[in-house]
Amino acid sequence: MITVGIIGGSGYTGGELIRLLLQHAQVDIRFVYSTTKVGMPIEKIHQDLIGETTLMFTDKIVADVDLVFLCVGHGKSKEFLQKHTFSETTKIIDLSTDFRMEHQNHDFVYGLPEVNKALIMQSNFIANPGCFATAINLALYPAIKHLQLDDVHIHAVTGATGGGARLDEKQHFSWRSQNYSSYKIFQHQHEREILQLFSRCKVVPQLNFIPHRGSFARGIYVTCYTQFSGDLAHVIQLYESFYQDAPFTIRSGIAPHLKQIVNTNKCLLHIQHINDKLVITSMLDNLLKGAAGQAVQNMNLMFGFEETTGLKLKGSYF
Repeated sequence: MITVGIIGGSGYTGGELIRLLLQHAQVDIRFVYSTTKVGMPIEKIHQDLIGETTLMFTDKIVADVDLVFLCVGHGKSKEFLQKHTFSETTKIIDLSTDFRMEHQNHDFVYGLPEVNKALIMQSNFIANPGCFATAINLALYPAIKHLQLDDVHIHAVTGATGGGARLDEKQHFSWRSQNYSSYKIFQHQHEREILQLFSRCKVVPQLNFIPHRGSFARGIYVTCYTQFSGDLAHVIQLYESFYQDAPFTIRSGIAPHLKQIVNTNKCLLHIQHINDKLVITSMLDNLLKGAAGQAVQNMNLMFGFEETTGLKLKGSYF
């Protein structure tokens, strides 16, 4: 049994993390920190947890917990750690962008288990990857590592929860419902961490990444394509070999759809060779495999638990 604290537990990711940890047999949540919900019952904010916990939000931390999850906004994790001190043995998983870039004078390991599992198991500090970055990295990394690719085109659609719980015009139901739009074309913040991972490969192709907002609550659907004249069977064998020890990254022989992954920690991949194009589809739940679920997966690896503990979730198919 390990003790954990959550910093910033009132948003979508914090709520999903609390839900997962309450069901985890090896975890005791000692505190959920918030500056805006102090003294409020957690079940009042995360109403799906009614009857499951008597925890309340607090503005006090417990310094000697085994692990702290940082679920604060981007740019705020560093600031929080500068103002608050934990014990020398406390491990940290940060879910913001603050420590994802390597070589920036920190000890955080990039927490993509399918690539960095051995490092994660030995580390005390993990930078949880971004949701788009997770879906795109898992879709493309084996191909970029082992095949000679040129330009790669990426179209990726995210649900409304990808923008967080804050109030914003483009998060309102009347704007989002029955609507579709692109944003941050070729300038999305996750592209830096995607290219950072790909820089480990001999040849890094040009990425053409266009993110989109979809009219659904949760999930990410990514379509990648590139010129390819090789053998599809070889590519499929390459992917199955690369992910043979990855319990949540699964190649599907048929075209997958979002209902297969929503409310799960899975990433589904579908690989096709159409005309002269290699087409790789990738999809995951942005709040789970793209955030809280992957954070719990990293926690399991850091503390020697079975990697899938607390994450054998049933998707909401109907």
